[in-house]
Amino acid sequence: MSEKATTSRPGRTGRWKKRLPNLLTLLRIVLAAVFVAILSRVEVRASENPDALERLELLLDDAVPLLVIATALFVIAALTDALDGILARKWKATTRFGRVMDPVADKLLVLGAFLMLAGPNFSATWIVADGNLAKPVQLTGVLPWMAWVILGRELLVTSIRGVYESEGVDFSASVPGKAKMIVQSVAVPLILLVVAFGNPGPDSLGRSIVVWTAWITVVVTIWSGLPYIARAMVASQQLGARPRLNTRGRPAGPRHDRVEIPATHTRRRAGGRRGRKKKSR
Repeated sequence: MSEKATTSRPGRTGRWKKRLPNLLTLLRIVLAAVFVAILSRVEVRASENPDALERLELLLDDAVPLLVIATALFVIAALTDALDGILARKWKATTRFGRVMDPVADKLLVLGAFLMLAGPNFSATWIVADGNLAKPVQLTGVLPWMAWVILGRELLVTSIRGVYESEGVDFSASVPGKAKMIVQSVAVPLILLVVAFGNPGPDSLGRSIVVWTAWITVVVTIWSGLPYIARAMVASQQLGARPRLNTRGRPAGPRHDRVEIPATHTRRRAGGRRGRKKKSR
């Protein structure tokens, strides 16, 4: 019994090593969905230069616990992104499912975060000194056009990678792409915590932090997409100069040199000749 147990354990361990990175990817998708659902229930409110009582009310507001939970979920999901890649490379457990679903999980998490941060749930109005209402301000510093730029970059890079990898061109993640993911993974928790505890009103330190964080994230996101566009242009030239091959891997000739005769036509002609021979007999 002991020998069977010892021989079966390595097999189970090997199966778990192959499954664990994919399970972490699926967990990140679930965490992304819960993260977006929590942020959709957030309703923040703020005032300019609140006193001690107003700040205490803000800290006890229902939005703060939700923001803290959302921040924790995002950090855990970002850690699973780094962990599943390390384990897949270490255990040589890279699969097609992981190659497809890992970037999908990343985009669901990051794009969901910035789309929610640019949404109306994080818009607030301050009462200025003269008692008039100010214009609504996006507490997160993430404007709708910023979310559009981040979404456009992800769609563009994903489309380029899908087209050229199908042609055999390596479009694995580059250093700017990894730097972009790190910046986004730091920016989202930082913005959420500042909104929760920093009261980022006009002309405040919290406001400067969220605005600068949002702008840096957008600039890094745009910069990280430029190498992919350059690689796509080079790859398109190389593919254009590559000779066209047939199904056997040999250079294919012009299409007009090959004439196909339908099989039905040849059969009718052959049958007609046989019939004529029989009548002549």
